Amino acid sequence: MFFATPAFAQTAAGGAAGMQDQLLSFAPLVVLFVLFYFLLIRPQQKRAKERQAMIMAVKRGDTVVLSDGVIGKVTRVDDAEVMVEIATGVEVKVVKSMVGEVRTRGEPAPANDQPLVSPARKRPPAKPKS
Repeated sequence: MFFATPAFAQTAAGGAAGMQDQLLSFAPLVVLFVLFYFLLIRPQQKRAKERQAMIMAVKRGDTVVLSDGVIGKVTRVDDAEVMVEIATGVEVKVVKSMVGEVRTRGEPAPANDQPLVSPARKRPPAKPKS
């Protein structure tokens, strides 16, 4: 026959509290993972998508900066490669993933209400009358 002892009674009553303690010990890990996701993982994924979109949008005539710092003009675009003219008559075939920055030729200048050269400066200075 089995007899209930006080030790069995305590573990049965403490079972619910033990489960709650385990969940509370897991809570900081869950909070830490959520924090890492929003501060590290999600922004990195967003930057990767933006970079991929930039590389796929490269077109002929764009000025690009390669990952090693070479600046050139795109002359031909293939699926995985681009032909970049780095000097007059010098063309280099480059893998698209090596494009670090795209500076498109057709970018508009920043809007500015003031003229580039003031009208007063266009006229030559007046000569004194003698």
